[in-house]
Amino acid sequence: MTTEHVLRHRSPRAEDYPTVRIVADREAQVMRTLGRAVNILSAGDVPFAVGGDCAVYARGGPPPEHQVTIIASGQHLTGARAALAAGGIRSIVPSRLGSRQLVGGDLRVALLYPACTTGPGEGLLERAETMRIGQLWAPVLCGTDLMIDKLRHLGSHRCDFVPMLPVARALCGQVDWPTVARATADLPCARAFLGLLDDLAVTGSLEGRT
Repeated sequence: MTTEHVLRHRSPRAEDYPTVRIVADREAQVMRTLGRAVNILSAGDVPFAVGGDCAVYARGGPPPEHQVTIIASGQHLTGARAALAAGGIRSIVPSRLGSRQLVGGDLRVALLYPACTTGPGEGLLERAETMRIGQLWAPVLCGTDLMIDKLRHLGSHRCDFVPMLPVARALCGQVDWPTVARATADLPCARAFLGLLDDLAVTGSLEGRT
């Protein structure tokens, strides 16, 4: 057997796929940024919870590749922003919905009011659970609130169910699906996605969705 034959039939390695390295580097950067933000807010005794893709990851979903999402109550949002700024995470895009932050390069930390995620957000932080995310522990939004948040991002200009399916499957046993259905009943894309999940037996029965 020639060397060429062996090389042609060897198992593929990560270095053979640049996109694998890029994704892995991005995930590592997200986790570093998350750890930095969590440590800063915890040291400052600022109430918060992790949301978005990092929270989904903590609950068994796919690894995060994009921004870090932190939820702070309205009364603590200014303190959270100040603590992050003191820790070297500076604000780049002020918004009435909260503030976007920048950490080393182009990776963002979204610091949001509860109302930006699941409607009024009443009790959102109280329902959060302290969970392990990679190598750190932090309060994480509950599965039901996460699913409502994900569904509220669907719309006529952003209605991609493909990335939503693995999220729904990962969270399925942690979600109160009738509550999710009631909270998103006014959203056509959310209703369509929940119907798909029902047909795929992801949610079980959604009786009581209205």
